[in-house]
Amino acid sequence: MSTAIVKTDVIDADAHVVESERVWDYLDAAEEKFRPTLVAEPDNPERQYWVLDGENLGPKFPSPNEKESAEHVKRFGREVGTPVQARELSDVTQRLKHLDELGIDVQVLYNSLWLRPLTRRPDVEIALCWSWNRWLADVWKLGENRLRWTCVVPALTPEEAVPQIRFAKEHGAVGVCIRPFERNKLMTDPFYYPIYDEAQRLDIPVTVHIANGNPELFKLMTNESGGGFSTFRIPTVTACYALIMSEIPRVFPKLRWGFIETSSQWVPWVVHEAVRRSLGSEHPVSTNCLREYNIYVSTQTDDDFQYIMSYAGEGNLVIGTDYGHGDTSSELSAISRFKAMEGLSPEVKRKILSDNPRSFYGI
Repeated sequence: MSTAIVKTDVIDADAHVVESERVWDYLDAAEEKFRPTLVAEPDNPERQYWVLDGENLGPKFPSPNEKESAEHVKRFGREVGTPVQARELSDVTQRLKHLDELGIDVQVLYNSLWLRPLTRRPDVEIALCWSWNRWLADVWKLGENRLRWTCVVPALTPEEAVPQIRFAKEHGAVGVCIRPFERNKLMTDPFYYPIYDEAQRLDIPVTVHIANGNPELFKLMTNESGGGFSTFRIPTVTACYALIMSEIPRVFPKLRWGFIETSSQWVPWVVHEAVRRSLGSEHPVSTNCLREYNIYVSTQTDDDFQYIMSYAGEGNLVIGTDYGHGDTSSELSAISRFKAMEGLSPEVKRKILSDNPRSFYGI
């Protein structure tokens, strides 16, 4: 176990690992039959998919090359390029060096593969989750306590998630990843209460990163017009509204929740709707529901912070870089740009960069 003491002034609340084949080296001998392989598209060798028994588990997240990174900066004004050994964590030292260059003390790592439906087979899901969690446990040991992480769990069999959560908590994890939709269930379904019960007992938050684990919904909402907004962001926002309106905040009153990589522009809309629709009910929702229900939301540098804080307050917002990806959420310079932003007090900036993520993740 790492014993390094890290100064945690700046926490990157949303960073990624792009899984390489080494993640499956942590499968047990009896689980080797579940090892996925990478298969390239015939017409585009740089586009690769994870395949198991002929089943497409999903793509290896495409990271931008130098040309694509330059085009992204030119079009959007945001730097997204990262060294391959750093983003795939084949060289942890290089990742830490890059953190120093970016002015980041601690990163919280999220997966890239579990953003979409993975497998219908519970035994496969259990094995793949164990392998990923064991791998990140070793990364944490090498990372001088600066690379914290969120564990993945077998949502098809919540009782099997419990030992994985315990292992993760003991090995540097600071969150339990749950997708907004898992097959035919919303994350608020009591089916997942064993996961939430263990997370609350261990004082580790549930992190709802943008994702979509329902195959039919994923297929329906993946289109040229909607893109990642309809496929991933809308389900995540819907899940937050459902959480606020559910019994869960009362069943698990000490459990912390995070909605990650959705920006935060939707918060006023969701809070307003929850308050309005709960009027006269047995449990009316307050405008302070994010604070009261321990809900944290990650922001982007182009969010309207003053408007959002009028509904979310100052104590429930965090910010991240989406390190390792090259989509509309990614911004390697998010931390420095946020620090330089006008119109926000130093106290508010400190809360969003340090105090709030430390409270949320328990760092």
